[in-house]
Amino acid sequence: MSEPRLFVVWHGAQGAQITLGEDSHPLRDELFMVRSERTLSKLYHAIKHQLPEDTALMVAPLDDQPKFKGMTEGALKWLRSGA
Repeated sequence: MSEPRLFVVWHGAQGAQITLGEDSHPLRDELFMVRSERTLSKLYHAIKHQLPEDTALMVAPLDDQPKFKGMTEGALKWLRSGA
């Protein structure tokens, strides 16, 4: 198995519930981070198939931990925990 990578995900389906079965944490509405062993393409398609057709979607791998403030409670703790 490969080492989990950190991804940032944004989608345009307000209120949509995404289930990945992987470690993830919301940052804001429709914006979250996920740690996954999947490839970018496999993660993208796993999310895409859970959203209404033609919903805007962005999935991007991160080479390092992002810097941010004003996000959902616990997001920074989740990121630093490496869980």
